[in-house]
Amino acid sequence: MSFSSAYLQENDIELTQEDYMFYGDSIKLLEGARNNLTEMILQLRKEQIEINHSDPVDHYKSRIKNAKHMQDKLHRYKLPETLEAALYKVYDAIGFRVVCTFMSDIYIVCNWFRNQTNIKVINEKDYIKSPKPSGYRSYHMIIEIVVEQVTVYAEIQIRTLAMDCWASLEHKLKYKHEIRHQEMMVTELKRCADEIASTDLNLEAIKEIILEDMK
Repeated sequence: MSFSSAYLQENDIELTQEDYMFYGDSIKLLEGARNNLTEMILQLRKEQIEINHSDPVDHYKSRIKNAKHMQDKLHRYKLPETLEAALYKVYDAIGFRVVCTFMSDIYIVCNWFRNQTNIKVINEKDYIKSPKPSGYRSYHMIIEIVVEQVTVYAEIQIRTLAMDCWASLEHKLKYKHEIRHQEMMVTELKRCADEIASTDLNLEAIKEIILEDMK
């Protein structure tokens, strides 16, 4: 089962005619699942504020992968460029990114999703404890949710503000331009990722000290 680290586009990008043609009637299932997951995230935030007086989510984004990007991915994975493969082979026709303030918030969100009875977590990958060679850090979950008695899959990426900043900049630097000094670029991006991870740990420690003083 594959996990994507691609940069998730902004919320509510309008789907094109080509997207509707590719997904057909299944677009209603994808939109329904997306709406349900959005409501779940809102419920998570509400519960955590009531219980812990703290919102673990700074913001979140979601998208339905457009037809061209989906077909490109299927081609890269040597899968048939069909609706069935798009929905049941790559698992990220729906994508959510949940951005948290602190590293500990990531695991609060993960645990909350695991405990929900109306979804099933079918795979997880912790790129925080085991970063990718590029330095990429995030927590990925593949979940299944039933909409109109049909199973729909979605990928949820959970990361801190600092991790999200790095991923966004890395995407723009690496994929939007021709790179003359590839090796140097890779090394520098990895160094920046490690420095950002160190900052995340320091901020977590500061938060714990403040919380301890408030007791």
